[in-house]
Amino acid sequence: MAYLGQKNIAHRDLKPENILLEENEGADSLIKVINFGNAIYCKPPKKIKGVVGTPLYMAPEVNAGLYDFKCDVWSCGVILHILITERPPFDGSDDFDILVKASKY
Repeated sequence: MAYLGQKNIAHRDLKPENILLEENEGADSLIKVINFGNAIYCKPPKKIKGVVGTPLYMAPEVNAGLYDFKCDVWSCGVILHILITERPPFDGSDDFDILVKASKY
């Protein structure tokens, strides 16, 4: 994510399904991010407009419709929370309920 941030690229749909682990014998495993269909270039201070992504992993700024490449940091935090607790940080009966709960942060 640091590399994408340096290049001013927002993935905008980070979730476990878009992260792969490549195992190498005798070497470190590589983490690969896939599915750049929603990715966009955004050079600061310009902001991205529009709501894109998967609600469970979407930063509140994305839901508000004005954000930058840092939205991916939020998604990484949600993924990390799920890896540690085995539960999403914001749960709800539907996407709208999840977005409302996440927007309080």
